[in-house]
Amino acid sequence: MSVVPGLHLPDEPVARAEVWTDAVVGEGRDLEEVLTAADGLAPWLWSRWRSLSSAGMTEDELAQVVVGYRREIWLWLAGERTWVQCCSGLIGRVGRRLASDHAVG
Repeated sequence: MSVVPGLHLPDEPVARAEVWTDAVVGEGRDLEEVLTAADGLAPWLWSRWRSLSSAGMTEDELAQVVVGYRREIWLWLAGERTWVQCCSGLIGRVGRRLASDHAVG
């Protein structure tokens, strides 16, 4: 059974967040597309949380978790949540996903 790695809270990607918000609001792009694009939040997080691969999670699986959390991510991008609130919740969701994927039944 894999161990869930301790994920750190990365510094808020302020400049990237502005680009992501503009892509959705200004350009009318779909939030899911923006989050999973090569320059989106999911790949950005993957580059910081590489330890997930040793716990059995793939980059695509992390992207699925990010997409599933898109409402809270949007609230952060819109200024209704802080980065700490948003990312801490996402870390919890990743941990639960890993734990459920590796639960012994």
